[in-house]
Amino acid sequence: MGITRSDIFTSKQNHLAAVFKALAHPARIAILQHIIKQNACICNDLVAELGLAQATISQHLKELKNIGIIRGNIEGTSVCYCIDEKVWRQIKKELNQFFTEDIATQKCC
Repeated sequence: MGITRSDIFTSKQNHLAAVFKALAHPARIAILQHIIKQNACICNDLVAELGLAQATISQHLKELKNIGIIRGNIEGTSVCYCIDEKVWRQIKKELNQFFTEDIATQKCC
């Protein structure tokens, strides 16, 4: 396996890349949209909602949890997830800053 060269990039660049990577799967987007639509924490209904295996959903939840965009609470035998509003706002701010940077193209193409 090749060595990643993340050490040559800024922490901001590495963080933004991690966010993009975590959001780069349609199942993760669907999970986030479902949680947002519920306007509450969700508990164990993603399998029925998305039609994916529990193990697959668990892996996607883990990736979203790794960037902090969702939080999970264990309640008995179920795990409930919700959007971490503070992290959501921070990621939204970072993405807005990234996409609103001015670009000045000279006739290059």
